[in-house]
Amino acid sequence: MTGNEAIDTSKPHPARMYDWFLGGKDNYPVDEEMARQLLTLDSRGRDMARVNRAFMHRATRRLAGDGIRQYLDIGSGIPTEPNLHQVAQEVAPECRVVYCDNDPIVLAHAEALLRSTPEGATAYIQADAREPEGILERAGKVLDFTQPVALSLLALLHFVDDEDGAYELLSRLVERLPSGSYLVLSHVTGDFDPEGADKARAMYRARGLTLRPRTREEFTRFFDGLDLVEPGVSLTADWHPELGEVVPVAGDDPIPGYAGVARKP
Repeated sequence: MTGNEAIDTSKPHPARMYDWFLGGKDNYPVDEEMARQLLTLDSRGRDMARVNRAFMHRATRRLAGDGIRQYLDIGSGIPTEPNLHQVAQEVAPECRVVYCDNDPIVLAHAEALLRSTPEGATAYIQADAREPEGILERAGKVLDFTQPVALSLLALLHFVDDEDGAYELLSRLVERLPSGSYLVLSHVTGDFDPEGADKARAMYRARGLTLRPRTREEFTRFFDGLDLVEPGVSLTADWHPELGEVVPVAGDDPIPGYAGVARKP
């Protein structure tokens, strides 16, 4: 971390838009403008963000309860309480967590990501998800890659198109994980509103950004070679609600996102 990276306020950034949807203050007018435009396509944008965050809490709680003590969270976003390390370390104080994001505004708040328990450890890496080897090398200073690691990319892969190697990128990360590790993913879909998804893609494209909603089948491909944890791929809101923090949402239509957790044999 250098602290010298410039924050580009000329175009929206997904991490800052996500912060706005969650009610945060670490965003700029350009982020709010696009977020509000997305709300015209689906008024439940805030619900989507909260549902995704709650899934992270539930998945982390489940894995920590199952004995996983190491976590690599790529695309961590701007810190919101509780953070992943707080959830994991509440279950097992010795958990070690490495966060990674490419937005300098996340770097500016990295202190909040580093408040570990004395028994555990947390670290933050400023890097792009498209640099998996570099991320893994730096994460290896905190994590022991001879022992199981939970790798999470939450609401991230829909910002990487197929042509940019989304599946290959994930494979390069997973192949470095030892047996017994877990992959935790969530992802937006256009399955329930293809027309709206196409409009959202065009909105992103007009701002020089990528949005690639995927079908359930396309999302499930990310788990090829891994053993999906029951119930397999599900709507994000439906993944193990008994683990807590179920988010009430408006209306009866499903929140358009999928999630899954899988173990590396």
